[in-house]
Parts: sequence; C-alpha cells; structure tokens
Amino acid sequence: MSHQTVIILDFGGQYNQLIARRVREHGVYCEVKPYTTPLADLRAIDPIGIIFTGGPNSVYLETSPHVDPDIFTWGVPILGICYGCQLIAHTLGGKVVAAAEDTAREYGKTETYFDTKCRLFKGLPAEGITWMSHGDYMEKVPEGFVLTARSDACPNVAIADETRGFYGVQYHPEVNHTEHGTDMIRNFLYEVCGAAGDWSMSGYKETAVQALREKIGDGKVLLALSGGVDSSVAAALLAEAVGNQLTCVFVDHGLMRLNEGDEVEAAFSQWDINFVRSDAEELFLSRLAGTTEPEAKRKIIGEEFIRVFEAEAKKIGRVDYLAQGTIYPDVIESGAGDAAVIKSHHNVGGLPDCVDFKEIVEPLRLLFKDEVRQLGRELALPEYLVSRQPFPGPGLAVRCIGDITKEKLDTLRLADFIFRDEIAKAGLERTMDQYFAVLTNMRSVGVQGDGRTYDYTLALRSVTTTDFMTADWTRIPYEVLDRVSVRIVNEVPHINRIVYDITSKPPATIEWE
Repeated sequence: MSHQTVIILDFGGQYNQLIARRVREHGVYCEVKPYTTPLADLRAIDPIGIIFTGGPNSVYLETSPHVDPDIFTWGVPILGICYGCQLIAHTLGGKVVAAAEDTAREYGKTETYFDTKCRLFKGLPAEGITWMSHGDYMEKVPEGFVLTARSDACPNVAIADETRGFYGVQYHPEVNHTEHGTDMIRNFLYEVCGAAGDWSMSGYKETAVQALREKIGDGKVLLALSGGVDSSVAAALLAEAVGNQLTCVFVDHGLMRLNEGDEVEAAFSQWDINFVRSDAEELFLSRLAGTTEPEAKRKIIGEEFIRVFEAEAKKIGRVDYLAQGTIYPDVIESGAGDAAVIKSHHNVGGLPDCVDFKEIVEPLRLLFKDEVRQLGRELALPEYLVSRQPFPGPGLAVRCIGDITKEKLDTLRLADFIFRDEIAKAGLERTMDQYFAVLTNMRSVGVQGDGRTYDYTLALRSVTTTDFMTADWTRIPYEVLDRVSVRIVNEVPHINRIVYDITSKPPATIEWE
C-alpha cells in the first residue's frame, strides 16, 4: 500500500526534524529532502503538499538557497515557514528586505492576530502567542496574496493565496512555544492538502515486513545487537520478516546494567532466529584494566566489540545483508541520503572489514525515535526494551570513573538498579528522560555502625530534555532522593556517600565521561 506523502524541503532550518514529526503525528507520512534535490525526483514522489523550512540565510542574497520556480506550477499546496515564507514572496514577485527596528525584527514569543477566515487558522482563536525568528521583512507581498496575520510590530506575519493553496508564516508553528501551532499544521494538511491521514504504525509495520521479504528473498541477514532500542526493534522487524534467515550477534561485554543481557535474550525467544550471545566480559575487562582516560576506554571497547562480532560472523560464513539500526535523525544529520557519511557516522565503531556481505539494510532509516518505540510495541517487544532510555555504547564503562574492575561495576550495577527501582515505585519515570548512577573515583571518610569507613562516593544524575542537545536537571522530590540514598548506603557495599548532580547541559554534558 502506498501512502500520501508530504515533502519537507530543507533550507537549513534548525527545526526541520520537528516539522516532520509534527506532520507524522497528524497521521500523514512525510520525508525531509535537501533543497538541492532535482525537481524531477520530487515530482516523482507525487506529494499532496510541500513545506519549505526555515533557514539562516537572507533570501535576497545571490548566495542564498533558492528553488526552481517551476515548483509553483504543479498545483500542489505549499506552506513556507520563516525563510520558506520569504522564499515564496521573493520567488513570486514580492520584495524582501532587511528589517529595521520599526519593521519588526522579531525574536521569541510575540502576540499575534489571525484572520480565522484563512484555511490555515480555521477554527482557531483569533489571537495567540507565536515563536518568531526573523531579521528580514516582506516589504511587498506578491500578487494574489493577502495578509492573514499580523503582530503589533509587523503587518505581514502570515500571507496566503488561497486559490493556489500557497501559505507563508514568519513564525515557527512546529515549536511548542507557538500556541495552536500544530493545529495550523493540521489545517494545512487536512483543510488545504486534503490529507486522508493514512499513516499509522501498524500499517507501516505490514508494509515494512513485506518490503523486507521482497528485498531479502531467501538471503541471509546478520545484525549486531547492542540491546538498545534501535537495534532491538530492527532485529524484531527482521525476525518478523525473514525468521531464521536472520542471525543476531549480541556481544555481552559485561558493561550492561543489572540483568540486562538476560532481558535482551528473553525478549527474542519468541522468534525462530539464530540468536548468538557472546559472553565476552573477561575479554573486555582484561583489555580495559588500568585504563582511566574516557576516550581511551571508548576506543578499546569499540575495537574489541568489532573483534568479537567479526569472530562470531566468521563462524557463520558469507551473508547477503548486514543490517543496521540507523534511524531517520541519523540520516538527516549526516547529509540526507549520503550513505557514505552515514556509515562512518552511525554504527558500532565502523564496519567490520572481514565480514563478507553484499549490501547494508537499514529497516528503520525512515523513522524517528518515538516511532521506533511505537513500532517495537506493534512487534510485541516487551516494554522494558521499547521504553529503554538512551544508554551509551561503552555502557557502564563511562559511568565508572577511573579504573574499571568487576567489583566496581557490580557495585555500580546494584546502586543504579536501586535508583531506577525507587523512581519506578514513585511513578516518576515519565517526568525524566534519562537517569542513572555514576560511581566516582573519589573516596571519603564515613561512619557505619561504630567504625569509620573509607569508601566511594556515588553520584545520581537525572535530566529532562526534548532533544538531548540541551537538558535541565530533574527536580526529584527530596523524599524520593532520601529513600534512594538510604537504600544504596545500606544495601550496596563500598559506598558511603551519595551526591546529586544539579548541573544543566550546557555547561555540563549528560554523561560524566
């Protein structure tokens, strides 16, 4: 089944992935394409609508990204956001100039007034806050367009040519700061483009399974399973599609959280696949012994991972496909569609040289993270895997400061488990995006019973974030922190002090190493 598609033409805006997510949240499939994509390629997609994104440039400069005016003759509705709005005006004969103070150079939250007769604002309040970000001004609006929104400083916050289905807005409807912004996107999709809302995860699952069967035929597939969300869902989708033609190699490096290796193995017992769990804990620990520098730890783990994976792959012999859990944000960030960049950027530390395969399969390359989780649920993967928080490839090695020993890892595993257990008992998982314990290398004097102790300090970290680019430390209630602290000090040997990290990102990173 083919679904309706909206094309998001990327002019370098910082919110492009967010626009795409908003469109899909409304049940409409979309893809982000660079503005340099040949028109013939875009036309072949047969889109029901096109969205021009924002971007950092000024449209009147020769060097700025432009679009072939032919796109306006297709009879396909177009929504321009910020730069995209100015591009529509500029290309269709309007005039855009640098804004002076009195012609609205606007940034941030702005009170805006809408003409609700315009299809974009149908059924919405006549005024509200929008999130502005523009230093240019549409001095002359192109012929056929009317002004449909304004602010106190700017008469033309939105323009529309309803006959042709062209709309431009000077603000960002896709961000949360814009009131009813996602309703405006919905209006564009349903009122203007006539969307049917035929994009759903269960439908996508069926299509993807079918497509994988056709592509792979009776070929063999090999996948390196890390136990994270992406690789697990990719494995489940392939298992559903080709069953025992799939071999998953799960390298258990001994740096996982408590019981995690067993949980991953149990999750895949429902499919008839070749599941290889390679117990490499001793190997990794002996290679890491004495290494304290974070980058050096990462490098050793990356190299060792590939070595173990290669050794297991050699036992299988030739395979037709190597599968990877690359997801859409990785693809967009590494220069949409440039496979060479993606390969080096996103997989387990580089491709194994001696694994003999014909082609790479990336079954999730069109999905966002929240969609990958949804797909995992459709595939009946257990919730503990699907809702697993981001976990670094090197695992607990980067949460155990200084030298790594099995004893320190076991201490950290137990403490980390207690922290997560208490957060779950308090029903707070949904209020934070990533939370974990860090075993510091700092020792201090304490009192336990009648004796003095000289033991480790454990740090707790929890952040709340939407995009992981910036993050705020979570305000966990004191009584919950107190329970965590009391339990860890009583139940975990070698820890006599607990601290809570109250630093946001920036200036700190989320992980400690």
